[in-house]
Parts: sequence; C-alpha cells; structure tokens
Amino acid sequence: MAEDVKEESVASNDESDRAASDGSLSNTMLTEGSCLLRRMEICVAEAEKRSGKNAVSMQETYTVYLVETRPMDAIAEGRNPPPDSLWRRYSEFELLRNYLIVTYPYIVVPPLPEKRSSLPKVQRRFSDFMWQEHGWKEMVYETGFQTKADSRLRALSATFRVRSPHKRLVEMKHYSDGLQSHTSQLLRARTRVADRLYAVYKVHGNYGRVFSEWSAIEKEMGDGLQSAGHHMDAYAASVDDILEEEEHYADQLKEYLSYAEALRAVCRKHELSQFELEMASQDVISKKQQREELATGIVRTFSLKGMTNKLFGQEAPEQREAKLNLLEELIAEGEETVKEKTAECDQHAEKAWADIVRFKDQKDKDLKEAFINYALMQISMCKKGIQVWSNAKECFLKM
Repeated sequence: MAEDVKEESVASNDESDRAASDGSLSNTMLTEGSCLLRRMEICVAEAEKRSGKNAVSMQETYTVYLVETRPMDAIAEGRNPPPDSLWRRYSEFELLRNYLIVTYPYIVVPPLPEKRSSLPKVQRRFSDFMWQEHGWKEMVYETGFQTKADSRLRALSATFRVRSPHKRLVEMKHYSDGLQSHTSQLLRARTRVADRLYAVYKVHGNYGRVFSEWSAIEKEMGDGLQSAGHHMDAYAASVDDILEEEEHYADQLKEYLSYAEALRAVCRKHELSQFELEMASQDVISKKQQREELATGIVRTFSLKGMTNKLFGQEAPEQREAKLNLLEELIAEGEETVKEKTAECDQHAEKAWADIVRFKDQKDKDLKEAFINYALMQISMCKKGIQVWSNAKECFLKM
C-alpha cells in the first residue's frame, strides 16, 4: 500500500465558524478558536468482506474498512489511548472526497487509492465522517454540493479561454504536466527493471534444479552441489517478496501521478472563476456602451438597434428614459457581481497557492523518503544476492 500521506487542514477558521453556526458540525468536534478538529492520526487498520442487500434489494458482497483515529498531541506526549473507530465503505470515501473537491475548490484533494484491503494512513482534519456512524451522508447531501458539482462539471467540461490567467497557477499547471510525465516515465522504467529482475531471479531456480539433479550422480561433489542448489532455490523464491515490496514504492509514485491531476483540477477551477470574472466585466462594459449610445444618440458600433433608429427615427423620450434607468440598474448589479467575482477569484488564487506550496513541501518529503527507502531496498537485495553466491562458493570449496 502507498506510504503514509500527510495532509493539512481542508477548512479555514471562518468556514469552521460558518459550519458550526448552521449546526452542520457537532460542537464536540470544535476546538478553541472554532478550528475544525485537532490534528489527528487517521489510519485504516483492517478490512473485511461483508454481504448485504443493496438499494434494489439484491444481495451483494462488499468491502468495509476500519477507520481508527488518535489525537496527535496524545501520541506526542507518549500516551497511547485506545483509538476511536468505525467502519466505512469505499463509496463513502468517494462521497467524502467529492464533497471536499466541491466545497474547497482551492485545496489539492488527495486521490483515493485503488480498492484494496487497506488505505494509507493520513493526518487530516475531518468531521462527522470519522465519528458519526449514521446520518453524516444525509448531512453532506443537505448541503446541496451535488447540484453545485454538476454545474461546475458542466462548466469545466466546456471550452473556454481565459484572457488574463493567473501567472502562478499557469506555472503550476505546467508543473503538474511535468510531474505526471516524469512520474509516468519513472513507473515505466521501474516496470521494465522489475520484469528483468524477476527473470534473473527465476533463472537462479534453474541453477538450483541443475545442481540438485547433478548431485544425484556425484559422490565426492554431491553434498556441495545439493547445498548450493538449495541456496539457489531459496534465492529464486525470494523474488516474490521483493516484488511485493517494490510494488509498495510503486504505489507511492502512482499516488503522485494522480496528484498531478488534482493539481490541474485546482488550476482549472481558478481558470473558471477568472473566466466568469472576465465575462461579467465584459458584460458591464457592453451595458455602459449601450447607456452612452442611448444617452447621446451616437451609435459607435454597427448594430441592428442603430440601423433601426436610422430607418425609423429615435425612440420617444419616455422610452429612452425607461431604458436608461433599466441599464443603470443592470450596470449597478453587474459592477457588484464583478466586485464579488474579483474577491472570489483573488481569494481562490491566494488559498490555492498556499495549499499548493504546502503540497509541494509534503511531496518533496514523501518522495525523498520513498526514493531513499527504495535505494536501501535495492542495496539490501544486492547484499542478499552476494550472500547467496558467497554461500554457494563455500559449498563449492567443501567439495
């Protein structure tokens, strides 16, 4: 399974206050200053298969995961309190992740690992998902996040071009492309090495078979050949454990392969906010131009309205005044929308960049640790190979 993934909080203080005020979070889960939860060590301790009826009353088999939590301050103080725990299905993890993606568009939400018998340990501030056995899904759906998610997905799937993209987030989008490309290349190289390694180890099994069969026809050399054959057989069989350990490190790289997509999603969401801001600004500019043309009677650009005025004359003063008043109201509403969109876009960029910096720091630590451990594993593997041939040498010397 992938290595421990350490994440930061997914909600700021003001969001915690808002959640607490509308009753969506239990007061027992709020600490001093209305911050969401203390930092917790959260891990999936075990998994088990269960059977039950689904929504259409058909029998099905599914996997549930035991989620355990412990407060980090207790661990730091050397205490080992019994963990709080409950069981969750994989679909519930998916629901939680989708909720986080929609609710916190500026956060690099970790990808979910594949369905397996365990999930990676994380440090994250969660809510009722961790402690409330029933009712938390209903609470999530009541937020209406799914409707917002659907509209956002439709917007994100549409083709649009931002005129003034945020420089930092453009750089991060390019970085995520590079991260995905290099990680993919590394995984492909690792697969080729693992395939060749497997072949080399299994060939040693041939050594073992030949030495063992040969020992049957030799008197003086028989014991030495047979012992050498046993060493070779053991060496060949050890490749399965080695490849399983290698897969552990490959999972860590695959995780960051998925993180690249999460990074792009954050950048894409900001592009959508920027696009909405630019469209709102353009709409205000257009309406101001209409106001000026209506007030002066001078049409600066070709339009059907301008052609109509030339053919049939200007509108009555009362009509023009009513349209001017309507335009003034629309312009005021549009300027307020631009103001809100500007604040939203700036806030999104600021929060997104802060979380991206946090992500990059954690990524550097995680991958550094993974690469070091991978190198140590390879060194240990080579030492075992040397030891096998050293043992075989001793067997040959005794013949």
